[in-house]
Parts: sequence; C-alpha cells; structure tokens
Amino acid sequence: MARKDEYVKKTEKLIEPILAENNFELYDLEFVKEAGTWYLRAYIDKEGGITIDDCELVSRRLSDLLDEKDFIDESYILEVSSPGLGRQLKKDKHFDKSIGQEVEVKLYKPIDKKKEWVGILKGYNADALTIETKEHGDMEIPRKDIAMVKLTFDF
Repeated sequence: MARKDEYVKKTEKLIEPILAENNFELYDLEFVKEAGTWYLRAYIDKEGGITIDDCELVSRRLSDLLDEKDFIDESYILEVSSPGLGRQLKKDKHFDKSIGQEVEVKLYKPIDKKKEWVGILKGYNADALTIETKEHGDMEIPRKDIAMVKLTFDF
C-alpha cells in the first residue's frame, strides 16, 4: 500500500467517530501534493449541508488527534470542507446518490470530437457510466476514458 493511501486509511479511522457523533458523513478524504505542498483534505457532508462551524469543529478535533498520533511524516496542510455544489463523483456511493441528476463528464479523449458531456446520470457499473444527453439520448461512456465526473449546478 502506498504511503499516502496508508495516511488516508489511518485518518479515516480518526475522523469517523467525530463525524458519527455529529451526524456528519465523510464524502471523501485525500492526501495530495499540489505545487510542492502536501494537503490532507477531508470533505464532509450532512443532510441540509455543511456549515463553516461544522468544518471548524471537525478540523480542530481531527487536528488534535493527528498531532497526538503523529503518523504522517511529511509536512502538510489540513483542510476540512464541504464537497460543494459541483462536487466530484468518485465512489459508488456518490454515483448511487446522484442517479437522476445532471452531471458533467470530462474525458481523456474525445467522443464525437467532444471531451466534455453534460447529461442526466442514468446508471453506472464497473466499466461505464450511462448518461442521457440532448444530442445523443442515452450514451454509455467507458470509465477508463473518464477524467472526472461532477454534479452541475445552476444559480
């Protein structure tokens, strides 16, 4: 297991009790390097949405536990936030909750000369996503060709 995956697994074990006691859900957790800096990011959610106070509560408690356990060798910045309105869909549970909603799919290589498609998420499996588009009706897009999927939102 890669070191960053190990950090994520250990952090999940620390954050889950904090989230459970506050009726929050862990949407995603990542340990990534951007522009030379490591970030440990926890995206949390709850029915009705996450507030800044919710993020602060989780951040303070998680930070204390991370300092106590001290298992991350690299210097990093801890960020706790909502996944946002235009949240990325990465896990099966994200896709399950998003069936019937409009999504934007970005591709590594074009389909019909387009690398971005918008449509209603109809279904998914291990190999493909199915979206309903205005141009083509139901489209099956191979998961190996997908760079990112996120919910769309209008103001």
